[in-house]
Amino acid sequence: MARKKKLVVFVFALFLSLVLATGTALADTSRVLTFGADLTAEQREEMARFFGVPNYREENIPVLEVTNQEERATLKGMVPESAIGTRAVSCAFVEVLSPGSGITVETKNITYVTKEMYASALTTAGVKDARVMAAAPFPVSGTAALTGMFKAFEKATGKSLSPQAKVIANEELVQMGKLGEAIGDKNKAAQLMMRVKEQVVADKIKDPEQIRQIVIDVGRDLNINLTPQQIDQITELMRKISTLDLTARDISAQLKNIKLEMDKFLQENQEVKSLLRRILDAISAFIEKIKAWLGL
Repeated sequence: MARKKKLVVFVFALFLSLVLATGTALADTSRVLTFGADLTAEQREEMARFFGVPNYREENIPVLEVTNQEERATLKGMVPESAIGTRAVSCAFVEVLSPGSGITVETKNITYVTKEMYASALTTAGVKDARVMAAAPFPVSGTAALTGMFKAFEKATGKSLSPQAKVIANEELVQMGKLGEAIGDKNKAAQLMMRVKEQVVADKIKDPEQIRQIVIDVGRDLNINLTPQQIDQITELMRKISTLDLTARDISAQLKNIKLEMDKFLQENQEVKSLLRRILDAISAFIEKIKAWLGL
């Protein structure tokens, strides 16, 4: 027994000495950072502070770079060249959470894409149970940040996402952004995409005409006046999504946090509208009284 204990102590001491001798330590692969390749050292530190990991080097958090060439390859044909730019500045941080946690998203200086849009696109690509953050040192559209998110998640989990799913997820993100701008409500655009996607995946619908009807019905439920072109684009996107290995249960479970936030926002928005309506009604009634008093 004593000899076994001595052997264990010896092996541990040998391992420790090797680690100290090489100056390396085990990396924290549950958390991964991606920086835009064109950021300055100062901008990288700023982003790391926002992500809550200012000491990422000491904590041995893996760091990846995303180049403008990668962003262009991902978004080619989906957005105008000018929207992609010539420099990679978007950053991402991914922390893998325990099973059942779902996806949460935070952003900073992202002007075109909302966290709800990111969350929906992430589920399409197969990302699960992760805290995801997207940021830039100055305002950017955010469409390119999805590339960094995918790279970080793959590094953190050691598993590759489907290349086809990543392409479709980027297309979904771009479509949500365009629809949100067209109808003037990005939250509604994301909500429409989530609801249609869940129904298509849940019922395993692949027929374009059936998908088209779902798009029309959900749009009507949300009071969104979709143009024929928008209906065609969403229908084709959902046809592509129907070919992926997705389940409605997974999508719903991953989006549970986002849906709670959206429901809270919609409820608060309705309460504000109700208050404004009561105020306007009171003002209108007061004006009518003044008119009656003046005999107008």
